[in-house]
Amino acid sequence: MPDPQAKPIEPTPLEDRTPGELLRQARIRHELSQEQLAIRAGTTQSAIARIERDRTSPSIKTMTALLQAMEEDFVFGARPRDWGIDLTLNHKNLEYTPTGRVERGLGFSDVVREVRGQIRDRKGLERK
Repeated sequence: MPDPQAKPIEPTPLEDRTPGELLRQARIRHELSQEQLAIRAGTTQSAIARIERDRTSPSIKTMTALLQAMEEDFVFGARPRDWGIDLTLNHKNLEYTPTGRVERGLGFSDVVREVRGQIRDRKGLERK
């Protein structure tokens, strides 16, 4: 009888898996032995074992070939990171002169301080 308090095993996130873990999981999913995969891929069982144990770091080309031997695609790429910044605003601000950018920044800081109730005019007098 299963332990009712046992927690289910969560799969490792893809970005945390080693190439060996990725290959082993695919091989097991296809119900292949290391020897069977080696025959399909034209390599040796010991080469498959070394990769799966992370004793060697396969190239992208090797991983692609091994996964294709199991009719899977190896997807690897890069994309720009989304920093949550609206770059169009940066480009728009760069259209202003340096003096214009400073004046806009001072205007914005005046608005922030006014919202906080801390605004003084440029001569030091408190605004109402």
